[in-house]
Amino acid sequence: MEVKNAIKFMLISTLAFACMNAIVKQLVHINAYQIVFFRSIASLVFTFTFLLKNNISIFGNQKKLLVIRGLVGVTSMTFFFMSTKYLPIGTAVSLRYIAPIFAAIFAVFLLREKVKPWQWFFFAVAFMGVLILKGFDTELNSYGLLLAVVSAIFSGLVYITIRKIGKGDHPVVVVNYFMVISTIVGGVLSTNNWVTPVGIEWVLLIGLGAFGYYGQLFMTKAFQIAATNIVAPFKYLEVLYTVLFGVFIFTEIYTFWSLLGIALIIAGLVLNILYKEKLKRKENHG
Repeated sequence: MEVKNAIKFMLISTLAFACMNAIVKQLVHINAYQIVFFRSIASLVFTFTFLLKNNISIFGNQKKLLVIRGLVGVTSMTFFFMSTKYLPIGTAVSLRYIAPIFAAIFAVFLLREKVKPWQWFFFAVAFMGVLILKGFDTELNSYGLLLAVVSAIFSGLVYITIRKIGKGDHPVVVVNYFMVISTIVGGVLSTNNWVTPVGIEWVLLIGLGAFGYYGQLFMTKAFQIAATNIVAPFKYLEVLYTVLFGVFIFTEIYTFWSLLGIALIIAGLVLNILYKEKLKRKENHG
């Protein structure tokens, strides 16, 4: 029953994130900083309410690490939103998902962790997907690709920072810091190019925060009640949903090469997750 619930939560989570991605694409005429601002300030309503209701300190314990997590997080998010202006939304999301490759590289140098040869092979498969996207998909915008890869690099740093924070702070405190810093950075940087939303755009911008928050919430719930190897591969449904939104809502065209590249990225990362869990089970039984 728990596994069924976890899968249900992941289906809801990935759909929520895909809806958020679709809104970002819809608001392509609004600058990325302003989207960061609205995405963050709307989520703050949920995080502050949760922390106050549960009497949890909003300041946390590891303030320096929490601020660093917020800064690398807002950098990653901004570059991702920028990339959506130049790339099909499904491609941008797929490229952002190569973050675990960079997280593994950072972990080797910053946390002295070891990465197994098979993991490097799976990462190579995923990176081959990126090379196919760049090399064979002639429609792909190089600047957009660069923005998405930079977003993934900073997302990899987010993984490392969260690992350093560990269980020293409540997960909602971590998210709250991220949202506070993102609201400040997005608000300040968007002042020069502010576009006043009109009509339904207000609803869409507020929806960014709501979908983002519920995507995060249901993903956290799923990971809490079922094993990672069961839950984690479902994360990549976000790519599938987003590609479908791109095709049917934005009439985006995905070439054979772009679909092959996306498939290799997902395959490499899912295989890495399954392999890591297999190693963990061996260690626990060893």
